[in-house]
Amino acid sequence: MNDGKRRVCSPRGTSLNDERPATAMHFHKGIILAGGAGTRLYPMTVAVSKQLLPIYDKPLIYYPLSVLMLAGIREVLVISTPEDAGSFQRLLGDGSRWGMTIRYAQQPRPEGLAQAFVIGRQFVGRDHVALILGDNIFYGQGLQAMLQQATQLRSGATIFAYPVRDPQRYGVIEFDADGRPVSLEEKPKLPRSNIVVPGLYFYDNQVLDIAANLEPSARGELEITDVNRTYLDRGQLHVQLFSRGFAWLDTGTPESLLEASTFVEVIEKRQGLKICCPEEIAYRMGYIASSQLLALADSLNNSYGDYLAGVAAPTSGRRGSPT
Repeated sequence: MNDGKRRVCSPRGTSLNDERPATAMHFHKGIILAGGAGTRLYPMTVAVSKQLLPIYDKPLIYYPLSVLMLAGIREVLVISTPEDAGSFQRLLGDGSRWGMTIRYAQQPRPEGLAQAFVIGRQFVGRDHVALILGDNIFYGQGLQAMLQQATQLRSGATIFAYPVRDPQRYGVIEFDADGRPVSLEEKPKLPRSNIVVPGLYFYDNQVLDIAANLEPSARGELEITDVNRTYLDRGQLHVQLFSRGFAWLDTGTPESLLEASTFVEVIEKRQGLKICCPEEIAYRMGYIASSQLLALADSLNNSYGDYLAGVAAPTSGRRGSPT
């Protein structure tokens, strides 16, 4: 597992290509879990949700929303605290300006990531569903291809794997000599590997009943690791390893929040392209037309609007990159 190559594997040694049709997309719905009090960021988050804080030039929640959009998902449920629900609705609206449908639900108390499927059961219905944490940022070459591969899974679950220096802070995944996942542990004191599971998951509809039947952990939470372990025990867990050089940023501390902003700033200024810009993604994915993108640009009398205008109409005279 240390050769730097991306693996796609399951406990039975089958690749995702063995489990799905070549082109069918089975995921149309996604959940962004944006609850929690953000106590590690106090006093910044006393009066505002962490996911509404800026990461350089856009709110943090734009980044996980963009990941779902890149996966081809257009129906999204945002789960937040009751106190922050109105702020998210004012920011995102119903999603129609991006060719999306965005709905909202509330998590009164943070009782585990898997609670998202209890709260969102009616939203999911009979469909497959993706879950992304509202404070996670993903960036790297080939991200969209990996996401779209995950959406083509017909049954089971797809999670991702990423090497870190401090695995004891996360859900840790252990592989055997052939690269197959063999165990999952939530925040172990003595991790069996340095490979952890980021906050991005793709599940078939089984996840609703799996989550509903979970027992709270010693921490009093419905653990997402227990959901993943159930799929592992059933031989239905697929793992994609993010390759070397891929960036996964967790913005749970003041230091990581600043690092994420600096990361985005450096890349955007160097390339002249924006990272996780929902308006641009909506246009390039065909969710909205160039006229709609120009209308969004005209509503923003700043450099962000200039960029959108440049994407929609490179000869418009406003600044921005068409690529």
